[in-house]
Amino acid sequence: MNLLLTFPVQTHFFRRVEAMVTTKGRYAIRVMIDLAEHDTGSFIPLKDIAARQGISKKYLEIIVKSMVSGGLLVGASGKGGGYKLCRKPEEYSVGEILELMEGEFATVACLADGAPPCPRASACETLPMWAEYDKLTHDFFYSRYLSDLLSQKQRT
Repeated sequence: MNLLLTFPVQTHFFRRVEAMVTTKGRYAIRVMIDLAEHDTGSFIPLKDIAARQGISKKYLEIIVKSMVSGGLLVGASGKGGGYKLCRKPEEYSVGEILELMEGEFATVACLADGAPPCPRASACETLPMWAEYDKLTHDFFYSRYLSDLLSQKQRT
């Protein structure tokens, strides 16, 4: 399921910005849900997550490496190793997960953090629309938590 728009946006900086969530972001959320649903306090092997989710273990290795370095997961190697959440599911926003995996939520380059001042900003008729869209997207994902995504059986 695509979570965002899937059309490319051309900006006056001539940088193409994709307004869609990639498999990296979607799979990261699925890994987090899987870890929350199967949490026993022990590390969960990546091969088990990959099998349950139907995702390549090799691809998940790339994803979880970023998640560990980004502070979303704890990993342990060797016998009894695997991954587990660092916090409770209600303490992870979906926005936090997506932003780590996808980068900043900026529809157009001139709204990205650290972007040089846009010479057209004061005359740009579309800038308020893009700013509003960015705020809606940010607020939507940052108001959803991992615990909101868990299956009903886990929440009862």
